[in-house]
Amino acid sequence: MNLDETHALIANWEGLLPIVGDVVVVEDDEILRALMIDILDDIGASSQAFGSADDALMHMLSGRDKCVMVIADHGVPGQIKGTEFASMVAQKWPGTPTILTSGYELDASTVPAGVIYLQKPWSVDLLVLAIAELLQPGVAVRRI
Repeated sequence: MNLDETHALIANWEGLLPIVGDVVVVEDDEILRALMIDILDDIGASSQAFGSADDALMHMLSGRDKCVMVIADHGVPGQIKGTEFASMVAQKWPGTPTILTSGYELDASTVPAGVIYLQKPWSVDLLVLAIAELLQPGVAVRRI
């Protein structure tokens, strides 16, 4: 699938509400990180992207931008892994929706409560639906 086909898939959603604030993306794979930024941009969300959870945490602690959601890969370089980062976010910023991704199957007991886990490779549809589920629970979203 090329980038134009990906954009066409993303643009065909009905029921997505405006997303106010930044989505923090933590992904060490540059191509996947760029894809997530494109997906978020296409659904009207701004984002701040980082290659490590350590850098994302420092950014969030600075308080410069309002973070409305976190999407984090588990297996990122640095001292903090994705599951730990998700737990830190839940403790420091309760109620911040979080999506955790991984190319490896994670034990369900390691995924913090309230976090949506998407195993790679996830589809664009699955990511958009997870974002909608967390940011606008109970509001119907469908692909048109």
